[in-house]
Amino acid sequence: MTDPRPMLALALDQTQAMIDTIGADDLALPTPCPEYDVRTLLGHLTTVVARINLALTGENPLSIPTVTPGVTDFAGVWKEHRAVVDETLADPAVLTMTCTVPWGTIPGAAAIGAYTVELTTHSWDLATATGRTELLDDALAIYCLPLAQQNLPAERRGGPIPFGPVVEVPADAPAYDQLVAWQGRRP
Repeated sequence: MTDPRPMLALALDQTQAMIDTIGADDLALPTPCPEYDVRTLLGHLTTVVARINLALTGENPLSIPTVTPGVTDFAGVWKEHRAVVDETLADPAVLTMTCTVPWGTIPGAAAIGAYTVELTTHSWDLATATGRTELLDDALAIYCLPLAQQNLPAERRGGPIPFGPVVEVPADAPAYDQLVAWQGRRP
């Protein structure tokens, strides 16, 4: 397996670029995640970036809520958490350490890959909700699709696996369409 840290950095960059474009008029827009509007998804992404660091430093990522409450400066909070994650990722030991993540205990490299998929998917959610899909990097979707297919079973969705059924798309559909369809979203 190649070092997954550069792709996580790219996913972090893409997510940050999306967050930087969100204005007050966007916050109430619905997203492809039925339980999240843009504001709530930004609160979730604030949690995700903090959870990445917790997981990669041996701490419990479930010690913080799924959606960070009370944030008004999403871009500022994101950048603070991102700086800490970047420091953590600079240590190659994160690749081999054992990490606790919300879905189990896995090697650091696998946690990095999983969080890359999550950030890439939620960037698509934001881009779709706000009409900014031109900001999406296809290289991320191409990288994440096999990871999602390998780690998220097509069967047994729902309950502890919080994804809807796989949505059928043509085999030659764009990579983002294939990625989000695998995760139960309608591209």
